Amino acid sequence: MTDLSLYHVIRESSLKDNAPLLILFHGYGSDENDLFSFASELPEELFIISARAPYPMQPYGNAWYAINFDADKGKWSDNEQAIQSRDLIAKFIDETIAKYPVNKDNVSLLGFSQGTILSYAVALSYPEKIKNVIALSGYVNEDLFNTLPKDHYKHLNFYCSHGSVDQVIPIDWARKAPEFLTALDINHKYSEFPVGHGVAPQNFYEFKEWLIKLI
Repeated sequence: MTDLSLYHVIRESSLKDNAPLLILFHGYGSDENDLFSFASELPEELFIISARAPYPMQPYGNAWYAINFDADKGKWSDNEQAIQSRDLIAKFIDETIAKYPVNKDNVSLLGFSQGTILSYAVALSYPEKIKNVIALSGYVNEDLFNTLPKDHYKHLNFYCSHGSVDQVIPIDWARKAPEFLTALDINHKYSEFPVGHGVAPQNFYEFKEWLIKLI
Protein backbone atom coordinates (compact mmCIF):
# COMPACT_ATOMS: atom_id res chain seq x y z
CA MET A 1 0.00 0.00 0.00
CA THR A 2 1.38 3.36 -1.01
CA ASP A 3 -1.05 5.95 0.39
CA LEU A 4 1.06 6.51 3.52
CA SER A 5 4.65 7.75 3.89
CA LEU A 6 6.06 4.21 3.67
CA TYR A 7 5.01 1.41 1.35
CA HIS A 8 3.69 -1.44 3.50
CA VAL A 9 1.76 -4.69 3.67
CA ILE A 10 -0.75 -5.54 6.39
CA ARG A 11 -2.29 -8.47 8.20
CA GLU A 12 -5.57 -7.40 9.72
CA SER A 13 -6.48 -8.17 13.29
CA SER A 14 -9.22 -10.52 14.48
CA LEU A 15 -10.45 -7.51 16.46
CA LYS A 16 -12.74 -5.04 14.72
CA ASP A 17 -11.23 -2.03 16.45
CA ASN A 18 -8.65 -0.92 19.01
CA ALA A 19 -6.28 -3.73 18.00
CA PRO A 20 -2.73 -3.84 19.35
CA LEU A 21 -0.42 -2.73 16.54
CA LEU A 22 2.89 -4.37 15.57
CA ILE A 23 5.05 -2.68 12.92
CA LEU A 24 7.94 -4.60 11.34
CA PHE A 25 11.13 -2.96 10.04
CA HIS A 26 13.42 -5.09 7.86
CA GLY A 27 17.20 -4.99 7.59
CA TYR A 28 19.57 -3.47 5.03
CA GLY A 29 19.04 -4.80 1.51
CA SER A 30 15.74 -6.51 2.25
CA ASP A 31 12.08 -5.53 1.89
CA GLU A 32 8.67 -5.64 3.57
CA ASN A 33 8.13 -9.31 2.71
CA ASP A 34 11.08 -10.53 4.79
CA LEU A 35 9.83 -10.15 8.35
CA PHE A 36 6.20 -10.44 7.22
CA SER A 37 6.77 -14.20 7.22
CA PHE A 38 6.52 -13.93 11.03
CA ALA A 39 2.94 -12.65 10.80
CA SER A 40 1.19 -16.00 10.41
CA GLU A 41 2.83 -17.28 13.61
CA LEU A 42 1.87 -14.31 15.80
CA PRO A 43 -1.35 -13.76 17.79
CA GLU A 44 -4.37 -13.09 15.59
CA GLU A 45 -5.46 -10.07 17.62
CA LEU A 46 -2.35 -8.18 16.48
CA PHE A 47 -2.75 -5.78 13.57
CA ILE A 48 0.56 -6.31 11.77
CA ILE A 49 2.18 -3.91 9.33
CA SER A 50 5.47 -4.54 7.57
CA ALA A 51 7.07 -1.40 6.14
CA ARG A 52 9.50 -0.99 3.24
CA ALA A 53 12.55 1.21 3.81
CA PRO A 54 12.59 4.42 1.73
CA TYR A 55 15.91 4.03 -0.13
CA PRO A 56 15.90 1.53 -3.03
CA MET A 57 19.10 -0.40 -3.68
CA GLN A 58 20.51 -1.97 -6.82
CA PRO A 59 19.76 -4.53 -8.10
CA TYR A 60 17.09 -5.10 -5.43
CA GLY A 61 16.25 -4.48 -1.81
CA ASN A 62 15.93 -1.33 0.27
CA ALA A 63 17.76 0.52 3.03
CA TRP A 64 16.82 2.82 5.88
CA TYR A 65 20.14 4.60 5.35
CA ALA A 66 23.42 4.14 3.50
CA ILE A 67 26.24 2.10 5.02
CA ASN A 68 29.95 2.46 4.27
CA PHE A 69 31.31 -1.04 4.73
CA ASP A 70 34.92 0.12 4.35
CA ALA A 71 34.76 2.58 7.24
CA ASP A 72 35.48 2.11 10.92
CA LYS A 73 32.60 2.08 13.38
CA GLY A 74 32.57 5.86 13.67
CA LYS A 75 31.75 6.20 9.97
CA TRP A 76 29.67 3.06 9.69
CA SER A 77 26.31 4.75 9.07
CA ASP A 78 24.94 7.74 7.20
CA ASN A 79 23.47 9.22 10.36
CA GLU A 80 21.71 12.07 8.57
CA GLN A 81 19.78 9.62 6.41
CA ALA A 82 19.09 7.49 9.48
CA ILE A 83 17.63 10.45 11.38
CA GLN A 84 15.44 11.27 8.37
CA SER A 85 14.19 7.68 8.39
CA ARG A 86 13.65 7.85 12.15
CA ASP A 87 11.36 10.85 11.72
CA LEU A 88 9.67 9.30 8.68
CA ILE A 89 8.82 6.24 10.77
CA ALA A 90 7.39 8.46 13.52
CA LYS A 91 5.17 10.14 10.90
CA PHE A 92 4.20 6.73 9.50
CA ILE A 93 3.11 5.57 12.97
CA ASP A 94 0.79 8.57 13.25
CA GLU A 95 -0.60 7.94 9.76
CA THR A 96 -1.14 4.26 10.59
CA ILE A 97 -3.07 5.08 13.75
CA ALA A 98 -5.27 7.51 11.79
CA LYS A 99 -5.97 5.02 8.97
CA TYR A 100 -6.33 1.63 10.66
CA PRO A 101 -8.52 0.38 13.58
CA VAL A 102 -5.65 0.15 16.05
CA ASN A 103 -4.95 1.19 19.64
CA LYS A 104 -2.64 4.23 19.69
CA ASP A 105 -1.59 3.29 23.23
CA ASN A 106 -0.52 -0.25 22.30
CA VAL A 107 2.07 0.12 19.54
CA SER A 108 4.96 -2.35 19.28
CA LEU A 109 7.94 -2.16 16.93
CA LEU A 110 9.91 -5.16 15.70
CA GLY A 111 13.15 -4.54 13.90
CA PHE A 112 15.92 -6.66 12.44
CA SER A 113 19.47 -5.33 12.04
CA GLN A 114 19.17 -1.84 10.50
CA GLY A 115 15.47 -1.96 11.32
CA THR A 116 16.41 -2.56 14.97
CA ILE A 117 18.77 0.44 15.01
CA LEU A 118 15.89 2.59 13.75
CA SER A 119 13.44 1.04 16.23
CA TYR A 120 15.72 2.01 19.11
CA ALA A 121 16.02 5.53 17.72
CA VAL A 122 12.26 5.96 17.22
CA ALA A 123 11.31 4.64 20.66
CA LEU A 124 13.93 6.74 22.45
CA SER A 125 13.08 9.89 20.44
CA TYR A 126 9.29 9.48 20.45
CA PRO A 127 8.56 7.31 23.50
CA GLU A 128 4.99 8.62 23.72
CA LYS A 129 4.19 6.76 20.48
CA ILE A 130 5.59 3.37 21.53
CA LYS A 131 4.90 0.69 24.15
CA ASN A 132 7.12 -2.28 23.22
CA VAL A 133 10.21 -2.84 21.07
CA ILE A 134 11.60 -6.14 19.80
CA ALA A 135 15.21 -5.44 18.80
CA LEU A 136 16.73 -8.33 16.84
CA SER A 137 20.38 -8.40 15.73
CA GLY A 138 21.00 -4.67 16.04
CA TYR A 139 22.51 -2.11 18.42
CA VAL A 140 21.90 1.31 19.97
CA ASN A 141 23.35 4.11 17.81
CA GLU A 142 23.40 7.03 20.24
CA ASP A 143 24.05 9.48 17.38
CA LEU A 144 20.45 9.03 16.22
CA PHE A 145 18.64 10.52 19.22
CA ASN A 146 18.91 12.80 22.23
CA THR A 147 18.12 11.04 25.49
CA LEU A 148 15.08 12.38 27.32
CA PRO A 149 14.51 12.44 31.10
CA LYS A 150 13.92 8.94 32.51
CA ASP A 151 10.25 9.51 33.28
CA HIS A 152 9.52 9.69 29.54
CA TYR A 153 10.61 6.04 29.24
CA LYS A 154 9.03 4.39 32.28
CA HIS A 155 6.26 2.69 30.24
CA LEU A 156 8.60 1.19 27.63
CA ASN A 157 9.55 -2.49 27.31
CA PHE A 158 12.43 -3.79 25.20
CA TYR A 159 13.27 -7.32 24.09
CA CYS A 160 16.81 -7.40 22.69
CA SER A 161 18.57 -10.39 21.17
CA HIS A 162 21.67 -11.12 19.13
CA GLY A 163 23.55 -14.01 17.57
CA SER A 164 26.72 -14.79 19.49
CA VAL A 165 28.58 -15.45 16.22
CA ASP A 166 27.04 -12.57 14.24
CA GLN A 167 29.46 -11.76 11.41
CA VAL A 168 27.69 -8.51 10.38
CA ILE A 169 27.08 -6.61 13.63
CA PRO A 170 29.58 -7.56 16.36
CA ILE A 171 28.08 -9.06 19.50
CA ASP A 172 30.02 -6.52 21.58
CA TRP A 173 27.95 -3.70 20.04
CA ALA A 174 24.70 -5.45 20.98
CA ARG A 175 25.90 -6.16 24.54
CA LYS A 176 25.98 -2.42 25.27
CA ALA A 177 22.17 -2.22 25.01
CA PRO A 178 21.31 -3.70 28.44
CA GLU A 179 23.68 -1.30 30.21
CA PHE A 180 22.26 1.62 28.23
CA LEU A 181 18.64 0.67 28.98
CA THR A 182 19.38 -0.02 32.64
CA ALA A 183 20.85 3.47 33.02
CA LEU A 184 17.51 4.89 31.84
CA ASP A 185 15.50 2.55 34.10
CA ILE A 186 13.86 1.00 31.01
CA ASN A 187 12.33 -2.47 31.36
CA HIS A 188 14.19 -4.91 29.13
CA LYS A 189 15.20 -8.49 28.46
CA TYR A 190 18.41 -9.39 26.64
CA SER A 191 19.20 -12.79 25.12
CA GLU A 192 21.92 -14.32 22.98
CA PHE A 193 21.65 -17.32 20.69
CA PRO A 194 24.41 -19.42 19.05
CA VAL A 195 23.71 -18.18 15.51
CA GLY A 196 25.03 -15.62 13.03
CA HIS A 197 23.14 -12.62 11.65
CA GLY A 198 19.66 -14.11 11.79
CA VAL A 199 16.79 -15.21 14.00
CA ALA A 200 16.96 -18.72 15.44
CA PRO A 201 13.67 -20.59 16.03
CA GLN A 202 14.16 -20.44 19.81
CA ASN A 203 14.74 -16.68 19.46
CA PHE A 204 11.39 -16.31 17.66
CA TYR A 205 9.51 -18.32 20.28
CA GLU A 206 11.09 -16.36 23.12
CA PHE A 207 10.19 -12.92 21.79
CA LYS A 208 6.71 -14.18 20.82
CA GLU A 209 6.04 -15.27 24.42
CA TRP A 210 7.50 -12.00 25.71
CA LEU A 211 5.20 -9.98 23.45
CA ILE A 212 2.07 -12.00 24.23
CA LYS A 213 2.41 -11.09 27.91
CA LEU A 214 2.53 -7.38 27.09
CA ILE A 215 -0.17 -6.91 24.48
